[in-house]
Amino acid sequence: VGSLLAAVIFPLVLVPRLGLVRTALLFGALNVVVAGVSLLSFSETRPYRRRYLATIIGSLLALGAGVVLAERIQRYAEGEVFQDTVIYAQSTPYQRLVLTGNHRGELRLFLNGNLQFSSADEYRYHEALVHPALQDRPRAHDVLVLGGGDGLAVREILKYPQVQRIQLIDLDPAMTRLFRSNQLLRELNHNSLHSPKLEIRNADAYAWLRQDTAHYDVVFVDFPDPGNYSIGKLYTTAFYQTLRQRLRPGGLVVVQATSPYVARRAYWCVVHTLAASGFSPVPYHAYVPSFGEWGYVLAQAAPGTWRPDGGALPAGLRYATPRVISQMRSFPPDMSEVPTDVNQLNNQALVRYFEEEWGPYGQ
Repeated sequence: VGSLLAAVIFPLVLVPRLGLVRTALLFGALNVVVAGVSLLSFSETRPYRRRYLATIIGSLLALGAGVVLAERIQRYAEGEVFQDTVIYAQSTPYQRLVLTGNHRGELRLFLNGNLQFSSADEYRYHEALVHPALQDRPRAHDVLVLGGGDGLAVREILKYPQVQRIQLIDLDPAMTRLFRSNQLLRELNHNSLHSPKLEIRNADAYAWLRQDTAHYDVVFVDFPDPGNYSIGKLYTTAFYQTLRQRLRPGGLVVVQATSPYVARRAYWCVVHTLAASGFSPVPYHAYVPSFGEWGYVLAQAAPGTWRPDGGALPAGLRYATPRVISQMRSFPPDMSEVPTDVNQLNNQALVRYFEEEWGPYGQ
């Protein structure tokens, strides 16, 4: 029972609140206390009690110092791991945020050690996420963004003057707070998180969707990759069916869906799951140098309502053009469709595919 309790408390309670380093040191201190009590309880150890007691106290003092200096220790370790200089780091109840910078002015955001974006090429990712859908929806007034707390997708959405309201749902308030306050990041997202058209809610997207009563013309789902079951549930039929109820007639959903080259089964699992949820999916991909080939799925509530050349694109885009968007739907043989299971709450097939395919790359 004790082992089961520790296994539950460690990842769900202690690590989110104390961080990995402090939690490890805390468990070390508990082990020292248990070992010390055991040693001092035996009569055979009486001649050595002072020595043992001094060792126990010294160990606890060292571990206590480690707890106090845990943030510095973690920053030093991250400085050795990351290629560029760590300019910001914070542990939140939900994730570890690390921002790095280099002499070229390139910023990189890492969430739990995984690259979220590079300022050198994030425009490719976000233009590919946003513009294929919105260029075909000149009457899209209400837009929902799930995830995307960096404001970079919102930056692209705001290039469409017809959009009147943007609802952003991101779990971690530290994420949206950072991208609303840091000057470098505000310049990167064009101050999008301060737009009067935007409303930010820090909440669990699944729980929020089940309570929301509004309807939207376009929804952008920009969650982290499904590397665990907590995130994997946001890629299930149950989630997509709930999301479908929030769409207006003719509405579109766009989902970022990992790499169709590295994680081919994981990508097509997302496509098949959307199809099983009542959508008509349109798979497409874009090349982002920091990530390689990256996959998206544009999902229509009704078939045949989206056209890749449906409307004009905003001026000043650096990547997306009508021709590029049209070519995004072409998949070479090594990324073409493969059979997969549908991702459901009771099987979480997507997490299994993701771990098997990304595992060799250290994700």
